[in-house]
Amino acid sequence: MFIIDQNGKVINPKIKQATSLSIQKKRMHQVHGIIVHQTDSPTAKATLNGYKSGQSGAHFLIAKDGTIYQTASLLYQTWHVGRLKSRCLIKMQCTPTEIKLLKSFDPKNEHRREIVKNAPHRFPSNEDSIGIEIVGEALPKNVPDNQRVYEPVTKDQNKSLKWLGAVDLSDIRLILRKF
Repeated sequence: MFIIDQNGKVINPKIKQATSLSIQKKRMHQVHGIIVHQTDSPTAKATLNGYKSGQSGAHFLIAKDGTIYQTASLLYQTWHVGRLKSRCLIKMQCTPTEIKLLKSFDPKNEHRREIVKNAPHRFPSNEDSIGIEIVGEALPKNVPDNQRVYEPVTKDQNKSLKWLGAVDLSDIRLILRKF
């Protein structure tokens, strides 16, 4: 169990506070998932500096040495997920109407249709998920994105991710209801 204070900060010596207020968006009212990403940056310092722009970021950052930084309050959304894609398509459970709508490539409207669905009928979104970013670059840099491969996650990162991923979402849901 994690101790989360009234500001949405996790109180634990394993977590270093490195809050970037600029990446905190609207209040988060519910949590339906934890989403893990890689940063495509070489170091935690480079990622933390990038968070200062305020466009995107995640709640936690795991450095290559396994250090865990909390970069945003668990009470607030961060932008760590792009537009939602259809979950029914991947699960092969779309209705005929959904299939018809998905025939034309329209990511913006696909997101709008998905976001109104209740979890678990859609993927978690910025509005209802905790974001964890793991430091790692997609290499080599001089080729198109679809030909790049992310660096392997280190043993220390895996250990920290396993520990951090053990958070009970019901603890976070309780905090969100409380505040």
